[in-house]
Amino acid sequence: MPENENRTIEVEEQQEDLGKIEISPEVIEVISSLAAVEVVGVGDLHGNFASGMVEKLGGRNYRKGVKVDLTDEGINIDVQLTMNYGVSIPEVAEKVQDNIAQALKRMTALDVHEINIHVVGVRFENNKEKTIAEID
Repeated sequence: MPENENRTIEVEEQQEDLGKIEISPEVIEVISSLAAVEVVGVGDLHGNFASGMVEKLGGRNYRKGVKVDLTDEGINIDVQLTMNYGVSIPEVAEKVQDNIAQALKRMTALDVHEINIHVVGVRFENNKEKTIAEID
């Protein structure tokens, strides 16, 4: 997310005489990530190589699988996740979108322009995940 590195989002609904409140995109990623995994049917978030290495080294990457873009239209969020086998993917994906939007509104007072859900795998009961490439 190099283009957003030093950008913040200003919260406009606060009293101006006390100063301004800014929220970094990384905070939005963490809130979105936690809100996504709260939804029943979500197996896990799907991160990249770097987030996988952080977890293997004993850390927890709370931004894994979530990308935030600040655009002229507003905040765009992309979430990559795996679903549990047997769930209705469209229903769970819609619940993830709703849960992220509600969590961000409640915690930051920010409205989101888009929340895009990318289902990249299926998680089976034995906790093994299979991505689309592995199934083919």
